[in-house]
Amino acid sequence: MRDFPVFTTENGAASLVLREIPYRGVAYITLQDTQNPKELLAECVDFCKIAGAEKIYATGHSWLERYPVYTSVVKMQRLREGLTESGAALFPVTEKTVEQWRSLYNAKMQNVPNASTMTRMEVSEFLKKGGGYFVHKDGELLGIGIAREDKIEAIASTKPGAGETVLLALCSALFSENVVLEVAFNNERAIRLYERLGFLKTELLRTWYDVSK
Repeated sequence: MRDFPVFTTENGAASLVLREIPYRGVAYITLQDTQNPKELLAECVDFCKIAGAEKIYATGHSWLERYPVYTSVVKMQRLREGLTESGAALFPVTEKTVEQWRSLYNAKMQNVPNASTMTRMEVSEFLKKGGGYFVHKDGELLGIGIAREDKIEAIASTKPGAGETVLLALCSALFSENVVLEVAFNNERAIRLYERLGFLKTELLRTWYDVSK
């Protein structure tokens, strides 16, 4: 399903993310430039519904505050110094293992607010950028993740209670003094883990509103 980075009408401009419609029935709208947010939103919602979306979330304008909040995305960070060693091993994703990694990622992210599905078409670019890992300890797979530069871009444990070990292992792959991650505000279990490890909420990045109805 094609995304529309710029969707323009006489009422302004927005961006439409439609890629999740075949997988979750979800579309995302970002209002970018408008003097008529009500009219622009209505046009975007109609387009998303025609494309097959059952749930539609929007962000980017204060006018949306009249709708129910779906989720807010917050940035959390802490210094990498002082984090304990995980004792786990990181195995980079390769061409031979990427389909296993992708399958695990999509299954774990299915119910995570604001997460995205990784398609087969994205595998080549994902391998080119690097940063994807399996996390093992004592010969057992504990989880997967993406760690690039100063940011943990994704994390998922495959064994109950292994989230801390997986996160610490991914942090060891970074070289920046700071470790940064983003998390949906209603992902309370993940936030509790991050706060226990010393991560602090430092910025509200965006709030998504449910405009499905």
